[in-house]
Amino acid sequence: MNPTELRASIPALEEVVYLNTGASAPLPRPIAESVQQCVEGHGYDSPTGEGMYQYAFDVYDEARAAVAGLVGATESEIALTQSTTDGINRIACASEWEPGDAVVTTDVEHSAGELPWRRLADIHGIEVRVVETDHGRLDPDDVAAVLDDDVRLVSLSAIDWEYGRRLPVEAVADLAHDAGARLLVDAVQAVGQRPVDFAEWGADFVAAAGHKWLLGPWGAGFLYVSAGAEEWLTPRQIGYRSVAAHGDGAYEYKSGAQQLEVATANPAPYAGLVEAIEHARANGVDARAARIEELTDYLKSRIADDHLLSPRAYHSGLVTVEVDDPAGVVERLDERGVKVRVIPSIDCVRASVHAFNTRDDLDRFVEGAGLAE
Repeated sequence: MNPTELRASIPALEEVVYLNTGASAPLPRPIAESVQQCVEGHGYDSPTGEGMYQYAFDVYDEARAAVAGLVGATESEIALTQSTTDGINRIACASEWEPGDAVVTTDVEHSAGELPWRRLADIHGIEVRVVETDHGRLDPDDVAAVLDDDVRLVSLSAIDWEYGRRLPVEAVADLAHDAGARLLVDAVQAVGQRPVDFAEWGADFVAAAGHKWLLGPWGAGFLYVSAGAEEWLTPRQIGYRSVAAHGDGAYEYKSGAQQLEVATANPAPYAGLVEAIEHARANGVDARAARIEELTDYLKSRIADDHLLSPRAYHSGLVTVEVDDPAGVVERLDERGVKVRVIPSIDCVRASVHAFNTRDDLDRFVEGAGLAE
């Protein structure tokens, strides 16, 4: 990949040092242009041609194919959603829950992977079992200790959003399946940051979106449902995109993940997602991952031990630091044109390192935050 060209394609980087991709990425011009072209094609051209619905269906199909190729899935295993949270909720709301059922999760989940289970506890009386981690380090034995016949689902992140650690997804998948449970993974901090293969993970369900490490637009999420896992689901929503056939008072859900799609959705974000995936592949996903690792290692080498909360060894481009007055540090950095964020759950500052960043970007962060070794 050519990081200079990638950087030059992102207008926001002309103004600021952007180290907040783990929240939302700045948009490269080619991806923004693909969104605009879709808006115009859908709104201007398709009404006089193939029609607005067919145009949108073609974009949806292209998006499912692009996602499937990126994550090691088949197109029938991919449903299009609006976000990671949306995808997790579609699984949470499409299963039969009874009082006494249990969901196992961790103490480093984003609200996307926490609130749906809390809501099910309120509505259906399920039990939510939270496995504690050591600054994001999850011991599979601790998961095994809370698995029993009541557990129907294990839900965790591929990379935790607080400390940036990789969680042992494959090991947890084996444990969950041995216990007769399913595994749902929040992969939004992994997809686009490193190569992923959902089938190799052994996950039954994976939710993600394109607006972080893929550098895509808001509104284009996706949900992986492994072949056969849809039999575990009883969808509560239905629409013309959910069904294979309907009429005379009868209907039949589509097989595979697409039974979780419902109705009309703006095709433009998905056109942007397709371009973002093509953009990542053109750069080389492996090359992007290698550059993120090299830059992250450099950043950590400049941070004193008493500040660094993320693991010293490389796990991801998310780097969390402990400082006095995190909100004040973020505000001071913002005044200097450096964009990072507070992680309120652990009261710290987090920087996100992408391939478009430079060592100079990272030096400005370290010096502005007072983190130097």
